Amino acid sequence: MKSSGHWLVSPWRRSAVAAGAGALPVLAFPAPSLWWFAYVALVPWILLARSAPTGRRAAYDGWWGGFGFMFAMHHWLLPNLHVFTFVLAALLGALWAPWGWLVRRLLGGAPSRGRVGAALVVLPSGWLAIELVRSWEALGGPWGVLGASQWQVGAALRLASVGGIWLLSFLLVVLNVAVAVLLVVRQARVPAVAALVATGVVASAAWVGTPVPDSGGRARIAVVQPGVVSGPDSPDRRFDREERLTRELSGRDVDLVVWGESSVGFDLGARPDLVRRLAALSRATGAELLVNVDARRSDQPGIYKSSVLVGPDGLTGDRYDKMRLVPFGEYIPARSLLGWATSVGKAAGEDRRRGSEQVLMKTGSGLRIGPMVCFESAFPDMSRHLAGDGADVLIAQSSTSTFQQSWAPWQHASLAALRAAETGRPMVHATLTGVSAVHGPDGGRVGPRLGTDASTAQVYDVPLGHGTTPYVRFGDWPPQAALLVLAVWGTAEGVRTLRLRRRPAPAPHAPHARTAHGSPTRPGH
Repeated sequence: MKSSGHWLVSPWRRSAVAAGAGALPVLAFPAPSLWWFAYVALVPWILLARSAPTGRRAAYDGWWGGFGFMFAMHHWLLPNLHVFTFVLAALLGALWAPWGWLVRRLLGGAPSRGRVGAALVVLPSGWLAIELVRSWEALGGPWGVLGASQWQVGAALRLASVGGIWLLSFLLVVLNVAVAVLLVVRQARVPAVAALVATGVVASAAWVGTPVPDSGGRARIAVVQPGVVSGPDSPDRRFDREERLTRELSGRDVDLVVWGESSVGFDLGARPDLVRRLAALSRATGAELLVNVDARRSDQPGIYKSSVLVGPDGLTGDRYDKMRLVPFGEYIPARSLLGWATSVGKAAGEDRRRGSEQVLMKTGSGLRIGPMVCFESAFPDMSRHLAGDGADVLIAQSSTSTFQQSWAPWQHASLAALRAAETGRPMVHATLTGVSAVHGPDGGRVGPRLGTDASTAQVYDVPLGHGTTPYVRFGDWPPQAALLVLAVWGTAEGVRTLRLRRRPAPAPHAPHARTAHGSPTRPGH
């Protein structure tokens, strides 16, 4: 073990290196936002798994790399979940164990051009299958999907309108596999270069050929961000500040005023005084208010988070109850088994209740809005359904105040660009304490972002989009195609293995017979 080239022989050292390699892609996401790093960030992880001495060790490299990726992506949960953050990262990291095995199976040793060609399709498909599985709400949802790192790249946003965030993830893994092959597999550089060229051609074709969302008209939408308000009477003081900021919008000719998640901490059905104050604000600004209530309801049991539309005459009757809840933050999956998380961190003491369906609301100005609450903006299917139902504007009411000084607010705000580009609809991301942001139908930013130190009301001239993007029309076709690729490859591998097992063993060579003179003869002569 004295040779420096063999220091990875130690399983624990190798595992630590795998975890570090897996954490590297997080640098491409906000807050560092080194989007270009995503094109090579997986290369060290791929090279490590490729060099594994056995398939089992490669699976461990995948698992430890997955642990590093998940922990780095969610490290800001540590103050709330404490040791449970490591448990979650380890559980989710296991999803990458088969991917590590696949890397070695296809790229290990001296792979042929055929194996490299398969790797350029199968490994991105395997990655996409992992992202699809972990997108299940109970596993944390699609937070940190690799394609989300490209939220500020125009060409990538155009691609998102074709195949959603999934297509971006697939192409990023293709690039990383191709770069890894170029570095270490000399005999297969032709398919690697071909993959790089093909990816560039696809991106260029999308940039040129994908239709730009039809624009027509604008809506003036105000975002009210009160900033940090803490203390035992914070719900009352927050409402007072939001009320004061909203009054400043009088005479600004706005079409809609949006407050953040949990902006109202009382059930409006039990607080007619607050309804009257909100209605007065609607009359003063000449626009409806979309507020968010986080309270125990008086008309049915349980705590709900709800987007509620208020007009000049009071409640309009439009209400959307949050459907997809944050695991451990708003409910505990399998509470009977994992309820101990409340004793080691700030996990939900009581499960929030879920809504049953998405809601499209129509304002007095004729604007059709599709509300989502916080975590739900990470789910591309929710915004796609709202756009398909006819929403003019997508709205996410959010609050990441618990993680104010972390990367979480910036990561969350960046998702609005992707949801807008996927659907061809503008998206408003309105928060209590920042980061608030607005993105147009092409995913480009509209107006200023409101950082975590802002307490203000900001008006945005939001361009509206029309028409239907390919992603809205055809849905999540990239992960479906990826599953088909894996099924075809798995079937081919299975057939190949069976053929090898059924192939008759070669007949043993008979020993040469010798004549009386000592000269050898073959049997039968």
